[in-house]
Amino acid sequence: MTFDDRAIDWLADLLADAARAEIMPRFRRLGEGDVRQKTSAADLVTEADVNAERLITARLRERYPSAMIIGEEACSDNPALLKGLGDAALAFVIDPVDGTFNFASGVPLFGVMLGAVVGGETVAGIIHDPVGKDWLIGSKGAGSHIRHAHGALEKVRVAEPVPISEMTGAVSWQFLKEPERSRLARNQTKALSQFGYRCAAHEYRLLASGHAHFVVYNKLMPWDHLAGVLIHREAGGHAARIDGNPYLPSHVDGSLLVAPDKDSWDELRRELWAD
Repeated sequence: MTFDDRAIDWLADLLADAARAEIMPRFRRLGEGDVRQKTSAADLVTEADVNAERLITARLRERYPSAMIIGEEACSDNPALLKGLGDAALAFVIDPVDGTFNFASGVPLFGVMLGAVVGGETVAGIIHDPVGKDWLIGSKGAGSHIRHAHGALEKVRVAEPVPISEMTGAVSWQFLKEPERSRLARNQTKALSQFGYRCAAHEYRLLASGHAHFVVYNKLMPWDHLAGVLIHREAGGHAARIDGNPYLPSHVDGSLLVAPDKDSWDELRRELWAD
């Protein structure tokens, strides 16, 4: 089966099914042995991540048997699965629980994310909030909206451009080396205020719905960003790698700057990286 816009509601419902079956029954109920470290004490995986990804992957394989399916936890075990994403005819990229640290800590800021890639281009993104029971959905050329639990659709739009002194944003400097790490941490104080949710799903929602202005990410795994960048772009925003080039599904290194528009992006690039 080929992918088209009519599949988006099915995909959205699939993410909600996984949340109901595998994620929410474990929220604040994780037992001993249900949480494990991957690369550090801040990089966790739980039984909810593993089982939700298995459910989503199995359903996708039934409907799209020839598609490339990339899940965060599967790639953690076998990084070679990422090869070919940049030119796959059809691929789905899954983050079964984005914000696992929050989930494991009992904090209700986590989400389920899925990006659809056709011919190496992201064409759809879905972010499901299992606690709020709604979805943030974007489709290439069709804009972005929130699909509420009661069925209503609400179109979203990024914030209006303002000077950096009036912006709210986040800088993920923890993955950087010195001296860039200290430079970004220092220059972030030029903004009005900051946020740090430890959850890209909710950070992209904040940006796409106009409640914050910018974010800088320095770890570009596709399950964290493909859906959010597409949704943000369809909500009128501008995102690019720090060298100014577009962010693509094949990119797994470098930094990503997300802003309301190109002029804001240019100002942020200049001010945040200033010596």
